[in-house]
Amino acid sequence: MRPFLLVLSAPSGCGKTTIARRLLAERPGLAYSVSATTRPPRPAERDGTSYHFLTPVEFARRIAAGDFLEWAEYAGHRYGTLRSEVDGILASGRAAVLDIEVQGARQVRKHFSDAVHVFVLPPSGAALAERLRGRLTEGRQDYVARLKRAGQEMLAVSEYDFVIVNDRLDDAVAQVSAILDGEGHRVTRQVGLDQQVETLRREVAREADAADTQ
Repeated sequence: MRPFLLVLSAPSGCGKTTIARRLLAERPGLAYSVSATTRPPRPAERDGTSYHFLTPVEFARRIAAGDFLEWAEYAGHRYGTLRSEVDGILASGRAAVLDIEVQGARQVRKHFSDAVHVFVLPPSGAALAERLRGRLTEGRQDYVARLKRAGQEMLAVSEYDFVIVNDRLDDAVAQVSAILDGEGHRVTRQVGLDQQVETLRREVAREADAADTQ
């Protein structure tokens, strides 16, 4: 199978990162593309694992150098996917999982037309609000801004190939996993399919000839 990109997008608080982590733990054929950001690391985060933490100056330099597959600004900080991260994963024969925002997903489409895009929705507005309230590490103003932004981001759902509702995490993970299984069998992703089919055709022809002479 030819490796491909899985793009997960969702408003903040919908659980796309948690879904991605579960998929990576359960499916060895996947690898996570670690994003770069100008946001300062939080206490439990590690450079190169959680994010590639870059200064604003370094981030800008790498944009100018064309190092990013996509990048966007969110809540006052820049986030982006380094081309080297994705290229390394695909070269290893694994599918790459990108956990990115709507702006970034639009940029990815320009470079990878066969990427699989999945949008994650919350089960309700109240559920999303409750999840975001649990993240009030940056103040109420940030909480309100994230809710308003979520409403705007949901307008992009029609740009995606698939949409799932993250009500129960196990169900959401199973649904994305099923999408991966289906996409893995897409004709255009099969390596050596023409040769396989031609071999089968010859075998079938021999069986037909044998039956015809009996």
